[in-house]
Amino acid sequence: MKLFLKILKIGFSSFFLIFILVVVYFVFLAPKETRFMLAGPQGSLLSQKMFNQLKGEYPDYSKVYFEQSVAWNKYGNFAKGFELLDQAVERDPALHLGYRGWMKLRKLRAYDNALEDFDRLDKLTPDVVDAPWGENIDFLRGECYYGKKEYSKAIEAFNRTIANEKEDWADPQTFVYLGLCQYQLGNYEKAISEFKRALAQSASICEAHFGLAQTYLKIGNVELAKTHLKKTEESMVYKRDDEYNEYLNEIYLWEVLEFKEQLERIPLADAAL
Repeated sequence: MKLFLKILKIGFSSFFLIFILVVVYFVFLAPKETRFMLAGPQGSLLSQKMFNQLKGEYPDYSKVYFEQSVAWNKYGNFAKGFELLDQAVERDPALHLGYRGWMKLRKLRAYDNALEDFDRLDKLTPDVVDAPWGENIDFLRGECYYGKKEYSKAIEAFNRTIANEKEDWADPQTFVYLGLCQYQLGNYEKAISEFKRALAQSASICEAHFGLAQTYLKIGNVELAKTHLKKTEESMVYKRDDEYNEYLNEIYLWEVLEFKEQLERIPLADAAL
């Protein structure tokens, strides 16, 4: 029995020693790419320590600064997050400018600063149609100009998106934005045409139906306004949303219901807006 316990003790001690050696290897001695991959999950104490260790050994390794920034930005600490993200951009602008511009648009609504990053990225990659964080760069530019209420420039950017991606492959929200821009410019027939282009891709795009409802009311066609408002309500389950971001063209049930009340107060025979 004593011999068994002694062997068991030696076994546990050996296992613990091997475990410590493996941890030391992966934290301090493994190739940087391996250690970078093992540094997750983002934001954990271990990952931050491993990232700090990597930064100390490889101060120009931009991916470490970027990965650290993601956790801080997810927590809403944009001061710390952008401090790290800026350092990533300094070390490898072509790799990280797009994401920083995307963050400035989506999280901060810093439209001018986002446009500066997108323009700088384009100059660094002249033969590439960039897609920051998976979205066409001109689509993002269009959203920036839409946010700035520069609707003519937004239309130019969204049309470039369609030219690059082709009609059938462009994000349907591109056409929704084009409709919204034409609506804001008072070009109601053009707005209707653009919203219908979105619906040609999918009949369940509630943003396009809502845009049509508002536009038809503007030109006095209350019946069609009500028709598309009904379709808006039916397709709200497919609305554009994201638990982390509020989109510039996002619609909400409360505004749909408010618009419905407005329509119900207008007799069909008297509608002339």
